[in-house]
Amino acid sequence: MSKLTIVKVKSDHADLHELIQRLDKDLLERYPADEIYLVDFSNPKVKEMIFAVVYLDAEPVACGGLRPIDAEEMELKRFYVDSSYRRQGIAVSLLAFLEGEARKRGTVRIKLETGAAQPEAIALYTKQGYEPIERFGEYEEDENSLCYGKNLTVSL
Repeated sequence: MSKLTIVKVKSDHADLHELIQRLDKDLLERYPADEIYLVDFSNPKVKEMIFAVVYLDAEPVACGGLRPIDAEEMELKRFYVDSSYRRQGIAVSLLAFLEGEARKRGTVRIKLETGAAQPEAIALYTKQGYEPIERFGEYEEDENSLCYGKNLTVSL
C-alpha cells in the first residue's frame, strides 16, 4: 500500500519548486501567459506564506500554498496535483491539511482564484464547500478569473 505524507516546507524547497514548474507548464497549456498569476519567490513577503508538499512513497506529487490576505483571510495559491496522481484523494487530503494550517493561524476564510479552463479544479473546490465569490485583489479586473471562498469552522 502506498504511503501518503504531507509536509510543510519553506518557500525555497526544491520539491516545491519542481512541482510549481509542472503547474506552470500545465497552466501555460490552458491559458495565455498574461493570465497566469504567479508567486514572486523573490518577494520577502513570500516567507509569510505556508507551503506544503505531498509525497506518495517519497515521490513529490502535489503542492499548495496559503498567502495571508489580512488577519482573518488567506488565499489558496499554487495548488497542484501531478496529472498522473489525480483522482486518488490527494487533492482532498492536501486541501484539508492547508485548511487546518489556516485554522491554526486564526484564519476564518480562505479565498482562491481559478479559471474556466480548469473544470477539475472547480469541481474539487465546490465539492469541498467553496462557493463562488466576487473577484478580489489582483483578479478584480480579470474577467477570466473565477473566485471562490470558504468560511472555516473553528474546531474546539
